[in-house]
Amino acid sequence: MLDFLGDLRRTHTCGTLRPADSGQRAVLMGWVNRLRDHGNLIFVDVRDRTGVTQVVFNKELNPALHEKAAHLGSEYVIAVTGLVKQREPNLVNKNIATGEIELVAQELRILNVSKTPPFLPGEPVLPNEEMRLKYRYLDLRREKMQFNIEMRHKVSLAIRRYLAEQGFFDIETPFMTRSTPEGARDYLVPSRVYPGSFYALPQSPQLFKQILMISGFDKYFQIVRCFRDEDLRADRQPEFTQVDLEMTFPQPDRVFEVVEGFLTAAFRAAGQEIKTPFLRMTYDQAIRKYGSDKPDLRLPSMTDVRQAFAPENLKTLNVDPRLPVVAIRIPKVGELSRKERDDIKPLFGERRNAKLFEDAKRLEKSFPEAMAKVRELSGAEGDDLLVLVAGNEHPGEHPSESIVGPEVKQHDAAVYTAAGALRVALAQKYAERHGAFRRGDFHFLWVTDFPMFEWDEEGKRWAAAHHPFTSPHEKDMDKLESDPAAVRALAYDVVLNGTELGSGSIRIHRQDIQKKIFHALGMSDEEAKARFGFFLEALEYGTPPHGGIALGLDRIVMILAGADSLREVIPFPKTAKAVDLMVDAPTPVSEAQLKELGIAVRKKEMKA
Repeated sequence: MLDFLGDLRRTHTCGTLRPADSGQRAVLMGWVNRLRDHGNLIFVDVRDRTGVTQVVFNKELNPALHEKAAHLGSEYVIAVTGLVKQREPNLVNKNIATGEIELVAQELRILNVSKTPPFLPGEPVLPNEEMRLKYRYLDLRREKMQFNIEMRHKVSLAIRRYLAEQGFFDIETPFMTRSTPEGARDYLVPSRVYPGSFYALPQSPQLFKQILMISGFDKYFQIVRCFRDEDLRADRQPEFTQVDLEMTFPQPDRVFEVVEGFLTAAFRAAGQEIKTPFLRMTYDQAIRKYGSDKPDLRLPSMTDVRQAFAPENLKTLNVDPRLPVVAIRIPKVGELSRKERDDIKPLFGERRNAKLFEDAKRLEKSFPEAMAKVRELSGAEGDDLLVLVAGNEHPGEHPSESIVGPEVKQHDAAVYTAAGALRVALAQKYAERHGAFRRGDFHFLWVTDFPMFEWDEEGKRWAAAHHPFTSPHEKDMDKLESDPAAVRALAYDVVLNGTELGSGSIRIHRQDIQKKIFHALGMSDEEAKARFGFFLEALEYGTPPHGGIALGLDRIVMILAGADSLREVIPFPKTAKAVDLMVDAPTPVSEAQLKELGIAVRKKEMKA
């Protein structure tokens, strides 16, 4: 027989009682975390989101109450009234915050029962992730998940407070808008009123926040849900949350100040202090030094050591003398076995434009003077792992004729990026040895001056490297038509420990420049009007200079929680196949619903 809660009110949560409360009457409510029957004494650990308190049911003091407690099971919901008692020193449980006290039960109300759970939230051994996601309501009862979600709340609140204090308005933008596909695919929502027409869920509030700047709101922010129908990874979800902001009349420096300010507040809310201002690096510098536009600064940068080798050395090694020879240094790895050295090759893989020289010792035997210079240039010490990556020989014209950025040449970039990928793989493989990936060691970076355009080989045209509303550098305006590859964008990314937290830019506020960008992208006036007509018209009504950024809240909390997946910090995530196992979505809908929407479902033909 279950009990009613009635007018009983809890006096304390399960993680708050301390020795100072001894002798007080307390009412606790929560779940049965664990039950131990010792005959005349039954010990029940009662759990809520604040912690656990041990409750004692003594048969000698109250036989009927003891009998009732004997029927409790895991995850039953109960309310217990009793007296707080300090434990004897030899009975203190140092593993929990309430371990110095216990509650001697005087009344028990069983408010609800529970089926035998497929796993227990209080147990340290976890089931597989599919089981956790199917029974997410049980998984969320676990202490770690409660901690992560509480941290998410604190981080979000700190960001809101900081931006509000800086004069930003929290303004909501629509979830149902028009499809303007850029990059990832849109999620489409059919209209019942207008059969054959669709809304789209926003990939970001980009155009709306720019229109808010045109509307005179000066400073906008939103912690907003966004949607992208794209392939998933550990750090991606089809629906995600971003910290979105925009302001009028800014230089990039002003955006940087605001972001550094709210990240400082957010990390402090999670008990972490960070250093500002963040380091800054151009896109070209990032590619040369790290082979990535989101470099991890916890390990040394790469070094071009081509000058260490004489031309005849490079010829002997079948290395193109026109391309970089990149030294990767991973500190304090120590001596590698033959097998460990062989394991480096699969990390590098097969690459057409770059080759691997992982055996520095072999090179030292054949080219001692060159390798001594390599160690000097790279700063390598005796116990450091030193790996070289070079460019394969290329026939024909000088490979640097083709460029991918304002300065970095295409074939040079192929060597840098190959080396950069290997650098990250080696760093992860030998993380325990070099010890650079300590929790709480945060290395932030602003990456600036991205290329405005990137070449789309499939479409044989230039595409926007960021998005088509990003402003070019003022000094590069004259290159829009004559030399698109050399145009720098007023775009910037904020990066933390090799993870891109957010991306932003100064926007185009003049219609004549916006038209030039559309033309450079091969977009006709008619196509531009069809896709962005409402926005282009808004630009005609006194648009101020403006810019902003969006940061992934899920990624920020994931890093703060020390988690490996976004699913650890999102209450109700999807799987890697975009499935919600708990509610079993997506699912087919009835023929009646489809008919009302004017939709016929055609089975997708499977490729042989």
